[in-house]
Amino acid sequence: MQHIIHPQNPDPQKINLIADLLERGGIIVYPTDTVYALGCSLQHKRAIEKLAKLKGIKPKHANFSIIFNDLSQLSDYAKHIDRPTYKILNKNLPGPFTFILEATSKIPKLFNSNKKTVGIRIPDNNIVLQIVERLGHPLVTTSIHDSDEIIEYSTDPNLIAGNWEDKVDAVIDGGYGLNVPSTVVDLSQGEIDIIREGIGELAY
Repeated sequence: MQHIIHPQNPDPQKINLIADLLERGGIIVYPTDTVYALGCSLQHKRAIEKLAKLKGIKPKHANFSIIFNDLSQLSDYAKHIDRPTYKILNKNLPGPFTFILEATSKIPKLFNSNKKTVGIRIPDNNIVLQIVERLGHPLVTTSIHDSDEIIEYSTDPNLIAGNWEDKVDAVIDGGYGLNVPSTVVDLSQGEIDIIREGIGELAY
């Protein structure tokens, strides 16, 4: 089902509806500050397995990121966050970045893997931030890639709904998305390593 939610002023009832669906193990399509994404609750293992299946991979092989609404829960999932690392995160988030950090022991258990790192996102998008706040824990997230060989990411929410609403539990129309993904920055080794140039320009 498609849900139209205003990006600047999200309807609390619709946010509650989506959060309830996620708590029950639902998969959603939703807008970020970059491209549209697929997501599920981090605390629902079957949903993570379903999300991986939609991407044609096993959870232990998935490079899913997790979405927070602020930095307060970060230490539950990422460790060794020193002052310089926190300063970079705080300067650039919310924003169009995926930061790779050293993972705590929770991450391998959630993904049945030996993952040593975790990608974290705090998008500058009110819809997803309010969903995560209402949910009370992070979302597992992965970008939606278009099946078109030329267009990597769909931007039109109606086209996205047409492609995905029979595969997921809800599609959120939050307006047109972008077709450039987040900038990926690896901070897991104590240095700044930009491994994908996206829309974000890192502030130091």
